[in-house]
Amino acid sequence: MRLFVVLFGALGVIWFLADCGTSEQRARDRVIRIASEIQRADYEGNQTEMQKGYDELAPFVENAQLASRVRYWRGFAMWRKAVNGFNDSIDPNELEQDLKQALDEFKDAQAKDPGFVDAKVGIISCLGYMAFMNRQDQLRAKEFIGQILPVVKEVKEAAPDNPRFLWVLGPILWNTPPERGGGQDKAIENYERGLALFEKNKTALADPLEPSWGKPELMMNLAYSHLNKSAPDVDAAELHARAALEIVPTWHYVRDILLRQVLEAKAKSK
Repeated sequence: MRLFVVLFGALGVIWFLADCGTSEQRARDRVIRIASEIQRADYEGNQTEMQKGYDELAPFVENAQLASRVRYWRGFAMWRKAVNGFNDSIDPNELEQDLKQALDEFKDAQAKDPGFVDAKVGIISCLGYMAFMNRQDQLRAKEFIGQILPVVKEVKEAAPDNPRFLWVLGPILWNTPPERGGGQDKAIENYERGLALFEKNKTALADPLEPSWGKPELMMNLAYSHLNKSAPDVDAAELHARAALEIVPTWHYVRDILLRQVLEAKAKSK
């Protein structure tokens, strides 16, 4: 009888541990699925679905194994919700609130994993958009820029070849005078370098919760840059816009806004 009780107790522990492992895997699978839905909604410009993804990740923010990545993808949802909102004339107050929420999430992700470079990439971009939105208030804009610079320095030292960092660095270079190391050509070179890094490292990430986006985004920014530089190159702009759409055919901004602008400019040039 005593042996039976011991064996039964041992089996109970095994079942408990197995169930915990299964629950953790279910949580992880759910977070991966929501993150994927957020990215799809971003490309589609679907504000409602990005908000939904942000909300659906809330139950997982205290999961010790997943918290930093859950916070990242919540930040990503609100960040891209704001970025898409700029293209669709959303109320600036709503955009700024989305960016603030995104910034809080990215900061929390970094706090939970100080070496998480992509959380810092999100911080840089959110602060950059907030500086842009407050450009008429020079003191406030400078405050945001002052917060950006040390984070840029950290990432340059820790992960200068992160292509998503190069993507958010592009607008900074674009708006920095050539005599200070920036300019339109420098921004374009930067985007091209990011694309080259994707071509160099084609190994798929083992963990789908790790950020791997960036290749079509770099193509999009190259299209935008070639269209809007001082001496526009509409052929290069069209080439990069169509290349981005080959990867993401449902990309609302590139398909419905940017490519139309490129084709209109191309028609005028003829």
